[in-house]
Amino acid sequence: VQLQASGGGLVQAGGSLRLSCAASGRIVGINRMGWYRQAPGKQRELVATAPGTGATNYEYADSVKGRFTLSKDNAKNTVYLQMNSLKPEDTAVYYCYLNAGWSALRSDYWGQGTLVTVSS
Repeated sequence: VQLQASGGGLVQAGGSLRLSCAASGRIVGINRMGWYRQAPGKQRELVATAPGTGATNYEYADSVKGRFTLSKDNAKNTVYLQMNSLKPEDTAVYYCYLNAGWSALRSDYWGQGTLVTVSS
């Protein structure tokens, strides 16, 4: 399984960016897909994840609710993160995340990371 992320960059505070992540390879049963981030000197944290096909329980970090929107294209195994009203504290490396598989074969997969820098 490979995760190809794109869309990071430099933006001023209050601006917007859109991240995308496409999963490819032998994917069996997507359970959740979305984004985590890691700021310098901090632990990796959840940003937003979406469930597999047919479910609607999206999950967002409190710090991004109302500003970030996660959407998905099930046919393309792709998720998009629309980030609006960006703040300097959103600066981090954003990692695409995928959990797939059944029962004991569930596995986590990570993309290579894309840097988002928000200037004040």
